[in-house]
Amino acid sequence: MSAADSDLPAAHASAILEHTPNGVLVVDAGAVIRFANPAFREMFHCGKEELTGRPAREFIHSDCFERAIAGGGSLMVKETVHEHDVSFRVGLFPIEGEGLYCGIFIDISDEERERKHFHDLRAQTLQRAQDVISRQMKTAQEIARLLGESTADTKVMLVRLMSLFQEEGY
Repeated sequence: MSAADSDLPAAHASAILEHTPNGVLVVDAGAVIRFANPAFREMFHCGKEELTGRPAREFIHSDCFERAIAGGGSLMVKETVHEHDVSFRVGLFPIEGEGLYCGIFIDISDEERERKHFHDLRAQTLQRAQDVISRQMKTAQEIARLLGESTADTKVMLVRLMSLFQEEGY
């Protein structure tokens, strides 16, 4: 396969960027936005707002692009932006020979909510188990106290009976 055969026509690349469910953000060496696809806009609640020329950090609330640029290579990051109620994984990489960096954002908000829900459920279950253990211990202590009292009463009664029989000479 020659290099010409592997080139993707610009119209196809544009269609992919427009329809992918993943957010795509391209920034320059200063982490200033040069391109954002519709999925990115939706993920970060940008609507029709003009993004080009603005710092990426303003929307993603993270310095991940700055870290990737400073490191001069690729970077994978997982973050949560509470302001937008979104959690994402992003792969950042340089676009060779262009002085640009691209980030592909995958929305993992549902996974993170499920993980948090599972964590909360587990914590509640552990607390309930602790409560059951505490109630069982109190119940066992109360039973032991009552049994001890009953045993003491029985012993007193039997000792009296034994004394009566011994006094009568049996």
